[in-house]
Amino acid sequence: MERQAADPEFWNNPARARALINETNALRGVLQPLKEAARRLDDLEVLFELAAEEPDPAQGAAAAAEAERELTALEALRATIEVRTLLNGRFDANNAYLTLHAGAGGTESCDWTEMLFRMYHRFAERQGFELSVLDCQPGEEAGMKSVSLLVSGPYAYGYLKAERGVHRLVRISPFDANKRRHTSFASLDVVAEVDDDIEVEIRDEDLRVDTYRSGGAGGQHVNKTDSAIRLTHLPTGIVVQCQAERSQHKNRDKAMHMLRARIYEYEQDLKRKDLERFYGAKGEIAWGSQIRSYVLQPYTMAKDHRTDTETGNVQAVLDGDLERFIQAYLKHQRRDAEQAS
Repeated sequence: MERQAADPEFWNNPARARALINETNALRGVLQPLKEAARRLDDLEVLFELAAEEPDPAQGAAAAAEAERELTALEALRATIEVRTLLNGRFDANNAYLTLHAGAGGTESCDWTEMLFRMYHRFAERQGFELSVLDCQPGEEAGMKSVSLLVSGPYAYGYLKAERGVHRLVRISPFDANKRRHTSFASLDVVAEVDDDIEVEIRDEDLRVDTYRSGGAGGQHVNKTDSAIRLTHLPTGIVVQCQAERSQHKNRDKAMHMLRARIYEYEQDLKRKDLERFYGAKGEIAWGSQIRSYVLQPYTMAKDHRTDTETGNVQAVLDGDLERFIQAYLKHQRRDAEQAS
């Protein structure tokens, strides 16, 4: 594939060239961790041999300690490779659009939505993904009513599809003068960014286009021109917004990409007759529909209700440590698929 890409006539067919590059990158994403694991294993064997043969006990102990550290790193890489074997869906290697919505709970839920935004931002950093904000609607007093993001990186959708659903927070409210315990909800929608060769029909007469002024600070130009775009697909009721760019044309282009992805996902859901999967078992962003709970009072625990995976270190989870939940969900999905087949 790399030899084909080096051919001077490679870009004569841009669509085929992009498809080949995407496929090459996906395969490279599989092969490189395996090559890295093989190299680390060779180094590890050498370290253990040196530790065993070292005549000086202090030097031998130091070499053994270094070998243990390398073994821990190799185990982490092995776990990453195992997760990759679970990411074999058609669009798992693609980028992902994320949309967070505040649910029942008013200001509390808007604040919780902003906490989730920070959590996924940290997770993206841990994975080496790029995250860009496409649209943000701030809460009336604090936090965010909604925020739309594009997460770019190998297998971004494959990882983040495990996070789709309603997330529940239990804590002592910082907005309650009486320091009472409150429960807040927010939902996360995740759809894959689809390639241009995926056919999604969007007729002009089915589309309503609204422009508005971009919110927030960001300069005089951003705040004084109607550069932000809102697209409403009338047959499905799907609404997407983008105000990330100063150019209305660029915002429309990004919004159209997101709309295509969401319409494609919607059509796939209709075929599977599984519309509820966006919010777990139920469609409400409220009690009883959560996929995961984050409890800060009266005890600390984060628990995924689909797999029963849990941890007492909620702060680490809120700082982006989501790998255990994602891994458990993907394994759970594979077991379900195997049983169904």
